[in-house]
Amino acid sequence: MYEPNVVGDWQEYDEHSGLRVRVHRLLAQEPPRGRDDAAEGMTYFSLRVTVENRGTRRFGIHIEDGQMDVRIGPDGESAFLDWRNSQFIEGYDVYPLRRVTAVLFAAGPEAALSHVDVQIQLRVDEEWTDRRVWAGGLGLPDDGEGGAPSTGAVREGLACQVSNFLRDQAEEGTS
Repeated sequence: MYEPNVVGDWQEYDEHSGLRVRVHRLLAQEPPRGRDDAAEGMTYFSLRVTVENRGTRRFGIHIEDGQMDVRIGPDGESAFLDWRNSQFIEGYDVYPLRRVTAVLFAAGPEAALSHVDVQIQLRVDEEWTDRRVWAGGLGLPDDGEGGAPSTGAVREGLACQVSNFLRDQAEEGTS
């Protein structure tokens, strides 16, 4: 069974040797250009999507609206995505040993932000990759810059909860 990544984890792409991506720095944060009126009464948060090239050739990367989906709360409701304040990656060449980062601003009811799921589908050299999911939440730290997890017990607990939930859902679907 496929298990989602935990916010802060790197995901390698087998079809693009050396290319990897992660969702990280999930923080409660106001957007730089002011709040959108549609987010009235909601709590803003930001997250980063970093693509790194550890391979030997360049990759043309594209991430924009429609390629990222953010769901919040235990029922996976859609978060409000503030496209005006977000920064995307549009047709950028990532050369070997380089990174590129997109910053996304979203909002939702504060009570729902302890569960945040982010789904990403990259376009690499005009090819679509498989969708990947990261699970996390505000108040749950990620591992910073990709070293050894400093929050192992929290991360394992969240990954275990997500895995158990997905396993239960799959079993309910087959019975």
